[in-house]
Amino acid sequence: MKDVLFFDSMLTPKIITVVYWLLLLGVLISGLGIMFSGQTGGFLGGVAMIVGGAIGARIWCELLIVLFKIHDNIKRVARN
Repeated sequence: MKDVLFFDSMLTPKIITVVYWLLLLGVLISGLGIMFSGQTGGFLGGVAMIVGGAIGARIWCELLIVLFKIHDNIKRVARN
């Protein structure tokens, strides 16, 4: 707990996993909404939304995690 309170440990990488699953849930709900709403694009638009959204969410979360891993590696180099 002391590490988190004094910023010795990063809390955000742990939160990114939760955010990723919430993004996937949102993408799924949006895609299903597009599929069954009767709007232009219909079923294929919904499938494209689900696939594209899932890939986009994964890429965005991976980029955030890479930034934190770079931070950890720089911190390790600075100690040495």
